[in-house]
Amino acid sequence: MKHILVFRLSAMGDVAMTIPVIRALTNQHPEVRVTVVSRPFFKPFFSEMDRVDFFAIDLNQRHKGFAGLIRLYKDLKKLNIDAFADLHNVLRSIVVHNLFKLSGVKVAHLDKGRKEKKDLTRLENKIFKPLKAMHQRYAEVFEKLGFTVNIAQANFPAKPVLSEKIISLTGAKTQKWIGIAPFAQYNTKVYPLDLMQEVMNKLATNAEHKLFLFGGKTDVATMQKLQNNHPNVEVVFGKLSFPEELDLIANLDVMLSMDSGNAHIASMYGVKTIVLFGATHPYAGFMPFGQPLEHALTPDRNQYPKLPTSVYGNKLVDGYQDAMRTITPEQVVDLVSAISR
Repeated sequence: MKHILVFRLSAMGDVAMTIPVIRALTNQHPEVRVTVVSRPFFKPFFSEMDRVDFFAIDLNQRHKGFAGLIRLYKDLKKLNIDAFADLHNVLRSIVVHNLFKLSGVKVAHLDKGRKEKKDLTRLENKIFKPLKAMHQRYAEVFEKLGFTVNIAQANFPAKPVLSEKIISLTGAKTQKWIGIAPFAQYNTKVYPLDLMQEVMNKLATNAEHKLFLFGGKTDVATMQKLQNNHPNVEVVFGKLSFPEELDLIANLDVMLSMDSGNAHIASMYGVKTIVLFGATHPYAGFMPFGQPLEHALTPDRNQYPKLPTSVYGNKLVDGYQDAMRTITPEQVVDLVSAISR
């Protein structure tokens, strides 16, 4: 067996995007086993994967600061790895992967394509063309280590059986289950809530739909407003654990999401996923895994020609606050209805 250490921290969506690639790696290379280094919260992502172990990094105490990175290296060295796949390529991971490189371990790191992304998102003289998918960039790291990964042949796990606790929330599945994740880290990626309310109302009037709203603690009041007393709409937060939320997402028929982590979580289970883009764009390489470009709805670039203005949505351009309003609720509802049939 060849033991590969995979290093990826960062945001939920970034970690979720590794799942189809690691799954393809282990399926296509039965001689490989993997240990993933990431934040403890993400451990459930990897629970269904064979020959994949998880190492929870402790950034608050043991692995905090430069001295903590030395301790992290020593802790990881005990795993007797054969190769180090740095899928993050930031200062923290670079320090650790260089220590392994000095010890004779084969190392490969992610090429983020920073120049191409800068060319795509600059406001003037933009080069507007599709860039390499992040999933492919991850796969190329393993190729540098000697393990070719064909992500086109990636498969998905069987849908998990829902527990009694989940079924007490969802009821028996007699309708089309549609997940809606209307939030994102940056406001430039959030569909206007008045328009999202229209989408919710239109979808909820169809008795064949059961809608599940996903969000965090700070989003509860907004989700309750979006729920709007529709009997076939459920707010999920606070009612299920994170692993149970994942099981529910895996059983959805469609996920409607912003350009955020929930889109990548749904797609890693093979769920049909629609993404509403704002300041960002699918051309940057962050389209959810296995989803066609037709599942992306983007603002009108004739009205907002500087789009995309950011890779991650963290840059607000004056005059572009209403760009997502050019995506109509009718467009969203029609696409959800079409692919949920």
